[in-house]
Amino acid sequence: MPITTKAMAAWCRGLLGADPSAATLSLEQYLAAVPRLESLADMPRGTPVLVRGDVDAKPGEKVGDGDIRLRSMRETLEFGRQRGWIQVIFGHIGRKPEGSLDKVAKRIGDILGCQVTLVKDWLDPATNTVTDAAAEAVKSAAPGDVIVLENARKYPIEQVLWKAKPADCDKLAPSLAKLANEMAEKIAKVYVSEAFSAGNLDASTCVIPATMDRVALGDYVAEQFDGPLMDCLKTRLVIFSGLKIDKLDNLEAMIGRGTIRQVIAAGSVATALKKAAARLDRGDFDLGMSEDPANAAEPYYIPPERIEQAKKLIADARAEGVEFTMPVDFVLGDGSISDVIGPGNQQFDVGPKSSEAYAKAVARFIASAKKGPKPAVAFHNGVFGMFEDPRFEAGTKKFIPELKRMTDADIKVYIGGGEGGTALERYGKEDWVTGCFTAGGTVLKALGGKDVPYLVALAMAAEKTGSSPHK
Repeated sequence: MPITTKAMAAWCRGLLGADPSAATLSLEQYLAAVPRLESLADMPRGTPVLVRGDVDAKPGEKVGDGDIRLRSMRETLEFGRQRGWIQVIFGHIGRKPEGSLDKVAKRIGDILGCQVTLVKDWLDPATNTVTDAAAEAVKSAAPGDVIVLENARKYPIEQVLWKAKPADCDKLAPSLAKLANEMAEKIAKVYVSEAFSAGNLDASTCVIPATMDRVALGDYVAEQFDGPLMDCLKTRLVIFSGLKIDKLDNLEAMIGRGTIRQVIAAGSVATALKKAAARLDRGDFDLGMSEDPANAAEPYYIPPERIEQAKKLIADARAEGVEFTMPVDFVLGDGSISDVIGPGNQQFDVGPKSSEAYAKAVARFIASAKKGPKPAVAFHNGVFGMFEDPRFEAGTKKFIPELKRMTDADIKVYIGGGEGGTALERYGKEDWVTGCFTAGGTVLKALGGKDVPYLVALAMAAEKTGSSPHK
């Protein structure tokens, strides 16, 4: 189903949330609008299928080592192999264009027990034309074959929508339309999204579906959204930390859903909240280097407008009875422990008194969960300090057992992936939580009330083709 330049410009505006005619959908409504893998069961043997895979992985020496995202695709890929589809997997690894999926392709073959072909150069970046080699690889493939296209980020067009504004859509549309039409004409006209972590506005994720005859969510992505993520929308306790202050946006939106009753905070989010709370109570709290304008270019810098945002967040949440537990002491850069941060200093972890306060907050949540609606859900995102350095790991290391404590109390506990998942692996055990997501960014978008770009694209594609389940 070819797309015109004009239609692609409109498509891009829809992705950017700038289409005034588009309905505003909730996460649940987006999910209801997208077909599932089973809807493609009628496709004949030998049908080429594009699979946007979760291939951003670093496989270790054997299956099960560093390849959890690749293993998450197994059921979907086996579904296609059993039906004799020719599956063409594509996606990215890291952010550098020189990264290669050669080890990923081999590991997918190990997981499936078959030979997997890697096509190195599948696009001419000057013309956004699919190469003859890529087209021939698909044309000559046998039913049941699996092909991997090299790292999509080696091609500049993959990321052109990352910083795009609605006003840029007309200018970008010709090249994006060419790419999408080429993929449909020479690779496949059916698209399966099986990359739970693909939360960016990548062309492979959000543009290619525009020319597909049929689209569907893969089994793993659908299972994550339909099960664990729906649970997390009911979160009553959120443990939030990390270096990036923009997580404050996610926390604000999550609290705005109205289910959260307790917040345990650490990291930059916590220090912003701590200063905001102090000002609301007619005091102040010095954030040291984190509020010094001389460090405005640093990732740990917290600008004044973020403090104002935190003040409103706390004021509104307090009015709704939400309880905040913030750090009361800090591990500074020289390893000392202090109740304050102060000028010229930076916090790298929470101190022992903070860990005690967190444990007491967990105890209160467990007690309230026994009396409240079931199931009680807790969501943990991030780590409490620079835990990769042994000098600053104590806060995170002490808290991970609290997750088991909640699980043992029949509370559903989910980790948002990323560093939180690494910390669980390092300091705890897999069964200490109900689930650990493989994609922290996607989860935060969904829980934080932001549109997940690939769900927007798939919903628009399903609407365009008339294959939306609600039709």
